[in-house]
Amino acid sequence: MRHRVWFVTGISRGLGKAIAQCAIGGGDFVVGTTRSGEAPADLPPQRLAVLKVDMRDTEGVASAVRAAADLKGRLDVLVNNAGYGLLGPVETASADEVGAVFETNVFGPIAAIRAALPIMRAQRSGHIINISSVAGMAPAPGTGIYSATKAALSAMSYSLAAELAPHGVRVTAVSPGSFRTEFLEPRSVRQTGQATTGYEETAEPTIDALLRKSLKQIGDPERAAAAIAEIVRAEADPLDLLLGSDALERVQSRGARFQADIQA
Repeated sequence: MRHRVWFVTGISRGLGKAIAQCAIGGGDFVVGTTRSGEAPADLPPQRLAVLKVDMRDTEGVASAVRAAADLKGRLDVLVNNAGYGLLGPVETASADEVGAVFETNVFGPIAAIRAALPIMRAQRSGHIINISSVAGMAPAPGTGIYSATKAALSAMSYSLAAELAPHGVRVTAVSPGSFRTEFLEPRSVRQTGQATTGYEETAEPTIDALLRKSLKQIGDPERAAAAIAEIVRAEADPLDLLLGSDALERVQSRGARFQADIQA
């Protein structure tokens, strides 16, 4: 059995780390990125290389992807996982805050994809996994800008899948619900800085509820990682992979609203 080479962004903790662990546990090799360039202490070094990458540096992202392919002579799986949350009413988000979150959550992944595609198309194989969010499909009040970044990532994935189908390259947009990671901790989520009033009944209660759930979410990141690894190893190509019962419920509710709007 041929072992795959994975490039996974943001492996220092959370889902990215769980994905790296799962890939390595299956005998594959992982080239992972962290902002510090340091490897998590509990990941086996024999099947791991870590590169220092800031997702806002699109040239650095592209160089890291090419370096990963050069290291093992191929690139089988690209996982765009690194990103962060931005919470707050859309009105309170500054242009700088909006630009920064799009740089990390959208422009960085695009740079990784553009660097990976010549390699994967030449191989006539590969799988691009874009970690989106249920927020991109069913946004909640107070998550508008973050949700927009994830909706952009999912929409690009759908187009990309059609573009790459003749080349043997698969694309999946993964939309997790709530998982027990540090995503809602201060180093992974930011709040918009411009103060205003008028959102006491909408955005503010939603944000408060989200932050209270930090590290208490119902989802197990290891199970999420296993589901992602399973579709890679089975060479399956779901366009969407919803993870978590809450994600399914939110998307079903959004679908019902969509149907009601069509029939109105």
